[in-house]
Amino acid sequence: MTITANYLGMPLDISGLDTENLEYFRHCAAHAFHLQACSACNLIRYPPTTACPWCASPDARWVPVDGRGTVHSYTEVHHAIQPGFKDWTPYAIVLVELDEQRGTPTPDEALRIIGNLVTADFAPEPESKVAIGKRVRVVFQDLAGDFALPQFTLTDEPPVGRVWSLPA
Repeated sequence: MTITANYLGMPLDISGLDTENLEYFRHCAAHAFHLQACSACNLIRYPPTTACPWCASPDARWVPVDGRGTVHSYTEVHHAIQPGFKDWTPYAIVLVELDEQRGTPTPDEALRIIGNLVTADFAPEPESKVAIGKRVRVVFQDLAGDFALPQFTLTDEPPVGRVWSLPA
């Protein structure tokens, strides 16, 4: 079963043949953040795949993940390539290191997820508030009855490590 939605005027389609992403987005539609965990080595992975990137086992299970983490890196988009993002510019895309499995299997291969940084009403977070080290949590933006897009929003938690942002 294919799932479809519209985001900022652009169609999103996940083919019925893409079983890993269909399952991922089914959980997101229920506002439950789940990721694949390898049944052999127990490492959680993202994005969803057909085999573990560490041990190559094809067996996995979906596990609930809290969705809290720290901004590991980010980029600011000032020129929208897709017309739907034009009114959003500038906006931040964050690389979030999730608290689950932090620094595992190595500090360089921790569990990290990419997403937009948004406010509570799903508008772009102002550039002045974006920084490496700030704490975030996943939120789900409903796009259709069976499709929700995971995004990230800042929390009130104290930052982790050195806080760094692009100079103004």
